[in-house]
Amino acid sequence: MSDISTMESRSNMQKLSASIFKASGLLWVFLGLCVVAALLSPAFLNPANLMNVFRQVALYGIVSVGMTFVILTKGIDLSVGSILGVCAVSTALLLSGGWSPWLAVVIALLIGTGLGAINGIGVAIGRVPPFIMTLGMMVMARGLALTLANGQPIGLKDAAANFAWLGRGAMLGIPVPVWIFAVVAAIAIFVLRYTPFGRQIYAVGSNEEAAHLSGISVNLINFYVYVISGFLAALTALIFVSRLTVGEPTAGTGIELEAIAITVIGGTSLFGGEGGIFGTIIGAAILAVLANIMNLVGISPFTQQIVKGAIIVGAVLYEMQRKRK
Repeated sequence: MSDISTMESRSNMQKLSASIFKASGLLWVFLGLCVVAALLSPAFLNPANLMNVFRQVALYGIVSVGMTFVILTKGIDLSVGSILGVCAVSTALLLSGGWSPWLAVVIALLIGTGLGAINGIGVAIGRVPPFIMTLGMMVMARGLALTLANGQPIGLKDAAANFAWLGRGAMLGIPVPVWIFAVVAAIAIFVLRYTPFGRQIYAVGSNEEAAHLSGISVNLINFYVYVISGFLAALTALIFVSRLTVGEPTAGTGIELEAIAITVIGGTSLFGGEGGIFGTIIGAAILAVLANIMNLVGISPFTQQIVKGAIIVGAVLYEMQRKRK
């Protein structure tokens, strides 16, 4: 048992080092993309545009951190967008009903965490494949969001004044969502690199049977990563509502694909056990800059979806080829 645990730990550290090396390579890709963006459109370097890019990085980055935890265990979470929608509607309903903003925040986070826990129970205890479990949750949660909102956007009215800072405020000239993303990413990096829980996540993703034999509670790890994903989807919903001052039942539609794309671009393997948050941060930055470039040069949003889909397929094909070598 101890030999297995030692070998797994050594292997996980090697994979972590490899993911950091890969992230440093992605950094050059990101810098090159910024140069191309500046050449294609001088408006890219406009301070207002850069702040918008930073906000996009934060919004998609937070939910992508949760997706990274899930994918590291060889799972997938297709429900994050729908969970975001439920939490957005719930927050708007509470605020428009005169509830305290702090209480609305806590309840929204609990809802997201609870829905993530249901995913975790289904995967860990019910043995439902992650794809099927989270696909079902995606449909159910979206239906719940539409039911709560009666299919209509919910405006915050006067309640938005005490809540707008979260999504539209700034500290030291940097948008608040960026600070939130920085804190989330820092905690996630610490957890994955320096805690037994983080090492166990890599072990489960690398070899579930070996992880079980070394004494790791595989079911508990699988449960917790979906809880984390649901919590971070709820946190993203709070920023969405604060920024747009409306609870839209269709909020977050498609963000699961953005999160998967960011995670895969960042070097986290869909086969589990390899990757990390450094790569996810850079992946979020790359996708945000790429989307910004396409917007600035007038590329249709529909065409942008084609590009993002091609990126996901290309990244997975690359990963499969690399695994075969």
